[in-house]
Amino acid sequence: MNPAPGPTPERDAHPQLDNLTLSRKEGFRALAETPRREQPELLTPQQIADLSEAARLEYHDDRSVWHANLGPFRTPQLEAVQEDLWDIIGSNQQNGDKPKGAVAIDAFPGLGKTTAVLNLALKYHREQIARHGAFTSAGHERWPVCWVGLTSNIGMKDFNRALLEFFAHPGRRSGTAALFAQRALDCVLGCETKLLIIDDLHFLKWQDKNGREVSNHFKYIANEFPVTLIFVGVELESRGLYSEIDSSGDITLAQTGRRTTPLTMDPYLVTNDAHRVAWRKLMLTLEQRIVLARKFPGMLAEELSDYLYVRSTGHIGSLMTLINRGCQRAVRTGAEVLTQELLDQVKMDAAAERARKALEKKFARRKMTTKPRRSRPRKQAA
Repeated sequence: MNPAPGPTPERDAHPQLDNLTLSRKEGFRALAETPRREQPELLTPQQIADLSEAARLEYHDDRSVWHANLGPFRTPQLEAVQEDLWDIIGSNQQNGDKPKGAVAIDAFPGLGKTTAVLNLALKYHREQIARHGAFTSAGHERWPVCWVGLTSNIGMKDFNRALLEFFAHPGRRSGTAALFAQRALDCVLGCETKLLIIDDLHFLKWQDKNGREVSNHFKYIANEFPVTLIFVGVELESRGLYSEIDSSGDITLAQTGRRTTPLTMDPYLVTNDAHRVAWRKLMLTLEQRIVLARKFPGMLAEELSDYLYVRSTGHIGSLMTLINRGCQRAVRTGAEVLTQELLDQVKMDAAAERARKALEKKFARRKMTTKPRRSRPRKQAA
């Protein structure tokens, strides 16, 4: 219940954030409590050339890490889903004799659902620690959030073991599923955990034996654990999360569906000026965070806005991959600027490349644009 504390920001001001996992409490705390990275100084090409070899390599490495971690961004999609989550979390303060409502973030890959939930969870962790302290009144470590990632063919025992792994419980190596569940409940109660986040829920096959078993277990958790369950996954409705009855006639899934509030996230659209303004704001924000010696105002928002939308198809995940890899290439080659010619050399995910072809035709025929009406040249707007 009160295991030896792991590394803290006080012991290590700059932990290796690239070598942590959210499924361990120390990794989650390191990500939550480490100070934000500072944006590298923007140097001119001549200033970069004047650096010593060692200093230049260090500067390039600093920018490489920075560009790989540009987000998260306060997009309209992220803000909307977080507002709903805060409402649900705030309302889930019933007494222990009442079950709490669950939430399911259901959206296609690359739309930022895990990023949105993680961003909220990290903030919730910091707020709870700041308000109540790092230790409970009983002397146990306080862990406001527990993060569990599912794998394929997971059963109830495996899920309970994953809970114990997060808390580094000494009894996680051996025991029955029921015993693991009791140990997990002890951890949640002792560490005063309030959020239980289950990522990649789509790996769970709801209609098979394991799926029904874990579904029943979620009902047990909702009844007995004083936590808000947050599910994150893809196509959860079609996979049976909200089903009233499964193919075998079992109605055990009904309660999961009745107690779960579905939320979703959409890609960026450019079908009206409000959508286009939101996209432009994202481009301008990205411009500010990019650290390339030859960048210029309008590099993204004016010169590459349509191109970036076509390449990413409005999916924030694909967009950030393209920007990150483009910046890495721009630094490595000495281009120090993002251009269409450079970004054409950057490979993207298969889904974005497939969807790109149809969008290219619409933009080429000027049936679509990302430019808000007031930012277009007079002739084009007419």
